[in-house]
Amino acid sequence: MTIRCWHLPWATALLLLATLHTSFAITGWEGFISWCNPYWADCISISHSGRHGLAYFVFKGGMIPAAVLLWLFWYLNTHWLTTIGQRQAGLIAIASVASLALLVYTLVLGHSGDGFRTLRRFGVVLFFGLNFVNFVLLAKALFRSHQPQLGRVLTRASAVTLGVALISLLLDALLGDAYDRLENAFEWWLSLMLTGLLVYVGQLWQHTDFRLYSRR
Repeated sequence: MTIRCWHLPWATALLLLATLHTSFAITGWEGFISWCNPYWADCISISHSGRHGLAYFVFKGGMIPAAVLLWLFWYLNTHWLTTIGQRQAGLIAIASVASLALLVYTLVLGHSGDGFRTLRRFGVVLFFGLNFVNFVLLAKALFRSHQPQLGRVLTRASAVTLGVALISLLLDALLGDAYDRLENAFEWWLSLMLTGLLVYVGQLWQHTDFRLYSRR
């Protein structure tokens, strides 16, 4: 029996996108926010879209399984690399911390207090930062393989993502309080980029016909 693996990153990306945007839409429909474009200035954060009303349950119900699927995605990447003659140490360990950070962020969302705020802050930073580190490590492993072309697009996409994150940090330092108008939009864009990287790796898995085989 064979299991085609490339559906998993696509399903994970779809779950992330659906959870974020459904939560945002519900928050607007229930009147907790004024409608705005989350990918532009002066809109709400991802956290704010999932802490009120029905969206509170939709957000948690989507992000908790997404954290598990993301860990499984990186676990399968270690197996995929072996099929193309490569190994990359640290992927699973980094993915474990990243998924745990997402779980902590999701579970404390909706609770007030400085302690919960700090946990949310560290959770989202660790989640994004460590996942993007893993994508860079994956691209590095692909460059060492006999199919280095597989790593080129992933490297460029990771570089663009890192550039967006650095621009965010630079604007935060230069603009001070005025940066608050843009900070939420950067968070939404980084989420969109993460799902794009998941979809692309899924395409690479399909291109190399990555499958798991089980014995009966």
